[in-house]
Amino acid sequence: MTKKDAKKNDLLYERKNFFKDASQAEQDAAFSYAEPYKEFLDQAKTVRETVAYVENLLKKHKFQALGAKNAKKRVYSIFRGKTMAFAVIGSKPISEGFNMVAAHIDTPRVDLKQNPLYEDASSTMACMRTHYYGGIKKYQWVSTPLALHGAIIKKDGSVLEISLGEKEDEPVFIIPDLLPHLARKEQYTKNLADAIDASRMNLVFGGMQEPNNEDKEAVKLYALKQLNARYGITEADFISAELELVPATRSRDAGIDSSMVVGYGQDDRICSYAALTALIDNLDAKPSKTMIVYFSDKEEVGSQGNTGAQSVFLEDFVGRLLKANGECDSSANLRNTFMNSQILSADVTAAMDPNYPGVHERQNATLFNHGVGISKFTGAGGKSGCNDANAEFVAKVIRIFNDAGVYWQMGALGKVDEGGGGTIAYILANLGAEVIDCGTGLMGMHSLYEMCSKADLYSTYRGYKAFLTSL
Repeated sequence: MTKKDAKKNDLLYERKNFFKDASQAEQDAAFSYAEPYKEFLDQAKTVRETVAYVENLLKKHKFQALGAKNAKKRVYSIFRGKTMAFAVIGSKPISEGFNMVAAHIDTPRVDLKQNPLYEDASSTMACMRTHYYGGIKKYQWVSTPLALHGAIIKKDGSVLEISLGEKEDEPVFIIPDLLPHLARKEQYTKNLADAIDASRMNLVFGGMQEPNNEDKEAVKLYALKQLNARYGITEADFISAELELVPATRSRDAGIDSSMVVGYGQDDRICSYAALTALIDNLDAKPSKTMIVYFSDKEEVGSQGNTGAQSVFLEDFVGRLLKANGECDSSANLRNTFMNSQILSADVTAAMDPNYPGVHERQNATLFNHGVGISKFTGAGGKSGCNDANAEFVAKVIRIFNDAGVYWQMGALGKVDEGGGGTIAYILANLGAEVIDCGTGLMGMHSLYEMCSKADLYSTYRGYKAFLTSL
């Protein structure tokens, strides 16, 4: 390289391609990291399953419930079974500021209604009525194998966990689509958003009835008998249940080079898993600042509710941390603690799609294989609903990543006025902390088969790991 070329390179910014510039050891590590990640995606397809998975892992690493008599430096708290936070208390006072990675663990899906089961008179089939959750393209959910997951709260208050359709010897379920031969008026004359009517996204649940049964709803009754024999439930138990339909498929390597992962729920479980493993792998670091990972629910529907990011749970968790560490837990000190803290809002972003490059601006888009994506702002139009991180904090995060040799890139979610999206960043920033969006780029976001780069997955993990121990 000539002196002229060296000077030119010093002046220009160019993002680095992981598979071009990373060592073979780093590339091998990225591939190895993806293997347990795929298992996580398959084992934790719902919020409740994710919380249970994380709690089991934390217990293996000697984390204890916050507030327990024997709790020490590794603590966690779970609220309503659907949101959680866990921390490693550092040597400095927590009130001087903590480092947090905050992700959400809910995903777009299709839920059963509270009174779902009926017998369709026209087809004489037992069906289930549904209601979709979050931003989905409805046409993607028809004529695809689905599994039933969730929890039923029985009359005695006991919780029955359901997972049906994941094993090879278990039945799957289908929301049937209309055949193209008869779709000309019903679908082809409509726009894409209206071609699949949400009121017609009913699940075909069963078709048999007992011989010589002349009951008016014999097929529905037979389906209920099957459920009762399998789970000991009655139709009334659906009323207090949370039952979700998710793709009955396993995550897989993608691409001829196996450099990608395709699977359901990577928004936002890819960032959740990276944050979880980043903290676990920092347990021997003896950090000076307290490290916190926070998993919220309901981000896909606005973060409201008592398990969403707008609830009091996170503030309560930090307040209890202060008290457990012998510090003042007054409202004033709690506010001061958040204002001294720095947070990565760990959520995915949209990677450049080779089939639809026109919705992106390449210069400011996230590209596969170029590292974890940093987004100064999200929102829509004129940055509506965004956080828009301070320039000083943007520079600090970049320094942390550069010092740790993390592959990173700055990227926005699409062209201006093309659309947009939001995260929990602004909610956390409202508490006074420095916050920036930082996560993995995906193709096919919110679909049943989202795809990521293993290079970006690994870079996200390494970025979060470096950030958690930073000063």
